[in-house]
Parts: sequence; C-alpha cells; structure tokens
Amino acid sequence: MKKLLVLLVLLSLVLGSAFAQGTAEATADSYPSGPVSVIVPYSAGGGTDLVARALVDAAKASFPKNIAVENRTGGGGAVGMSYGANAKADGSVITMITVELVTLPHTGTGAGLYYDQFKPIMMVNSAYSAVTVQANSPYNTLKDFLDAAKTKTMRVGNSGVGAIWHLAAAGLGKTAGVSFNHIPFEGAAPAITSLLGGHIDAVTVSYAEVASQVAAGNLKVLAVLAPERIAATPNIPTAKELGYDVAIGTWRGLGVPKDTPQPIVDKIYSIFSQAAKSDAFVKFMNGSNNIIDVLDSATYGKKLATDNEMFKALIAELGLKQQ
Repeated sequence: MKKLLVLLVLLSLVLGSAFAQGTAEATADSYPSGPVSVIVPYSAGGGTDLVARALVDAAKASFPKNIAVENRTGGGGAVGMSYGANAKADGSVITMITVELVTLPHTGTGAGLYYDQFKPIMMVNSAYSAVTVQANSPYNTLKDFLDAAKTKTMRVGNSGVGAIWHLAAAGLGKTAGVSFNHIPFEGAAPAITSLLGGHIDAVTVSYAEVASQVAAGNLKVLAVLAPERIAATPNIPTAKELGYDVAIGTWRGLGVPKDTPQPIVDKIYSIFSQAAKSDAFVKFMNGSNNIIDVLDSATYGKKLATDNEMFKALIAELGLKQQ
C-alpha cells in the first residue's frame, strides 16, 4: 500500500510538471495574446526613450493586439524599473532596463530595486558619456573646463541621483581632483534643455543624446569618457588621451519579471532580436549616433552580475552611498 502511494505521488508530480511545461509552451506559442506595454523608466525624448520607441516600432508587426511605450519616471530610473519588475510575469509588461539597475542599489537610491528581480531578454545598445557645454561657452577643451572647476562651482546636469551620468561626472571629478555641483533631472532630455537655457554649465550624458543640438550649433562636446574615440565622432578626444583615465557609459536592454516562463522569454527574444536587425532600426540607430550592441539573454545576464560588482566597488570608491 505504501509503495502504491509513493508511486501515485511520483506519477502526479511527473504529470504536473509535464502539464506545467506544456502550458508554458502553449502560452508561448500564442504569445502575444493581448496588448503589451514597454516601460521606459525615463522621460520622453531621452536616449533610452528614443531607442525603445524605435525598437518597438520595428517589432510592432509581431504584436497584433498592440504594443505601446509607457514612460514611468522617477528615482533616477528606480520607479519605472521597479514597476516592471513587479508586473505580472506573463510577458504583458516588458521593461527597458538600463545600467542604473546595477548602480542605484549601491547608492542607496534604488528603493529596493535589484538586478535579480528581472530575467534579462537581450541587451540592445551601449553608449559613453560626453562632456558637453553650450556652444558659446568659454570652455573649448576639457582642460579649460576642469581648470575652471578648480576656482568656481560647476553645475553639471545628469539623469538622476545615482544614475550613470551622475557617476560619469563624479568619476571625472575624482580623477581630475575637482568637485562639481551635481544637478539631477528625470532623464537626459530635461538636463539638456536646462543646459540650452543656461541654467547649468554642462551635462555628461551620451553623445547620441546631444548630437542633434551639436549639429544645430547650440552645444559642443569637449571629450567623451570612452576607452577609445567614438566612430561617429572621430574628432572628439577621449578624456583618457587628454590625461584623465576615466571611461564610464551605459547600456540598455529588455527585461521581464524573474518568474516569467522561459518559453515566453525566448519568444520575446526572437521577436526583438529580429527587430534589432531590421533596416528601419539600424537606420535610426546609425542616424542618431547610437551604437547597436546586442547580447543574448544568457550573456546579458552574466554582464548584469559582473557590472553589479564593478559599480558596487566604484560607488564605494567615489563615496556616493546615500546615508
């Protein structure tokens, strides 16, 4: 009798597992069966928003029930990413996760956010900081700007406390031995608007985010905080070659809640990896000076873990932990 009971229990477990797997696969086969939201944790018009919208537009044919971008700002990206992490784990909410996923927790501004709350789908692109000032600024070189910072307080705009462009400015300041007045905004776009209005002295956002204003003659880039010169801007020097050994940048990608079934994750990856290769998306990225840098789910997951440890150490070194 006891053996019979054990056999029945084992049989029920096997059948239950097979049923669950079959259900997940069936769900993946029918995905997407309803509307899908893509959460962007920063304001409209910034780099993350524009990349997300271009990618979603390239993938929209695969979402017959509609797919839409939703901006949820606040906390340097913590508000939107926390919303996405706690959404229903069925693929109906996809989040544009950024490097802040592994910086904010270590500055004490992550509001409980942590990278393992997500199952990464794919990385989409990467970008490095560009030290940018008004076109009519008296500072024509990075040295001019940093020398001035030794005698006056420079107001440098970023995309939020603990966000990557805050870390970029702080890292540059530490390397150069100067301090900045860091001014946080809810994304790069409002920071750039403030710079254009003369309310701050500089921004340290990505080149792609200032490129249109540089082309219009309103802003100028003094240097990029990259390991080497950016292909799209070969005439702009790196801080490193100017004597300041600092390279800090962002990445952007897609993630879903950690309990999302793997077959659905695979289906989403299939859709968006194809979209990232589309002529329309490639044309947009090239035209906006954005670097396409695709990693699959497993490789992206390893990068999250590695970068989490790297930024933990950097933030401690810079003394940016909020009390």
